[in-house]
Amino acid sequence: MPNALVAAAVFGLAGIASAQTTFYDAPASLLAGAPGSLVRQEPMDGAPLGATTYRVLYRSTGLNGRPIFVSGVVIVPQAEAPPGGRPIVAWAHPTSGIVPRCAPSLAIFLFQQIQGLRSMISRGFVVAATDYPGLGTPGPHPYLVGESEGRAVIDIVRAARSLPRAGEGRDFTVWGHSQGGQAALFAGMIANAYAPELRLLGVAAAAPATDLAKLMSDDINSIGGKNITAMTLWSWHRVYGAVIDKIVDPRAMPAIDSLAQECIEGPFDLIVRQRTGRPLEQYFLTVQDPTKAEPWRSLLEQNSTGVLSSEIPIFLAQGTNDQIIRPAVTQAYMDKLCRAGSKVRMVLLPGIGHGRAAQASTMAAVNWMTDRFAGKIPPDDCVR
Repeated sequence: MPNALVAAAVFGLAGIASAQTTFYDAPASLLAGAPGSLVRQEPMDGAPLGATTYRVLYRSTGLNGRPIFVSGVVIVPQAEAPPGGRPIVAWAHPTSGIVPRCAPSLAIFLFQQIQGLRSMISRGFVVAATDYPGLGTPGPHPYLVGESEGRAVIDIVRAARSLPRAGEGRDFTVWGHSQGGQAALFAGMIANAYAPELRLLGVAAAAPATDLAKLMSDDINSIGGKNITAMTLWSWHRVYGAVIDKIVDPRAMPAIDSLAQECIEGPFDLIVRQRTGRPLEQYFLTVQDPTKAEPWRSLLEQNSTGVLSSEIPIFLAQGTNDQIIRPAVTQAYMDKLCRAGSKVRMVLLPGIGHGRAAQASTMAAVNWMTDRFAGKIPPDDCVR
């Protein structure tokens, strides 16, 4: 496979606009308020089927337990909400970058990137798409930090309930791809304790990042893997204070710093990113296996997905040709869920690589989520 296509397989989001506005900046005096409460909203154009779209700034909880601002987008179907409110689907996005201007809410083609959006709107679902902390709002973004992502996913559901015609519904599902699959699963892990007023009916994840140490060690010699590792090290050095120069060759730092400033956009930008990261082919790490070096080993374990409460059903989709998230890793995660008593639907996607996993499984995921809102018995592919 050509190198540019290998890189393209890693990242699903395209069309990041660079123009940020003061919408994302708010004074600390506005932080007071419950997680998920709205700070501000503004209309956006372009959603399908005449849906109303809001760019939102809302409150969430940072890694240190203190309140933070997070941005995102909420899409509400036309017509009045039914009694009890609309079902809500939280869409968790794949990698878009790790600096504020890479927020999906700034993306030119955001509506095309939310897989299944048209179908979800037509079924009357509110779609709530967080940017995650540090994208849109001041960074750095805690990249692949599961609890940070999970809180932001849940809190935009809370924020969505207060918007016109959403109807304050309690029922929600989460649907995510790649990094977003990790975010979706972490939201599922913490939902009952973090948001007991809501009712999570299911989690759908396409090619999720589950075992981060395995992800890093499997991919460290590929272009896409070096990109993921570079972004992770750069982010965690800042959000956790992990000392990066103990495992990174100082000659690699200019390339890593440059990669950190680039958003993941279309194919042209991936080619540019490949060129930016070319020095990493010669100089990168000073340790053979960063997954065994502390504090990185513990942080990778901490941000790898665990099991969910057994009453929350799970949908997993995995491409058989995925070179980033290996099929065996997702299968091992399914086995862990099954042993914990979860009901898991697994959809294997023959011939599909990493970048197309969400697109190829969209209708299966949307139909599965529709059945969860309808109260149907979840399918179970676990061998008991």
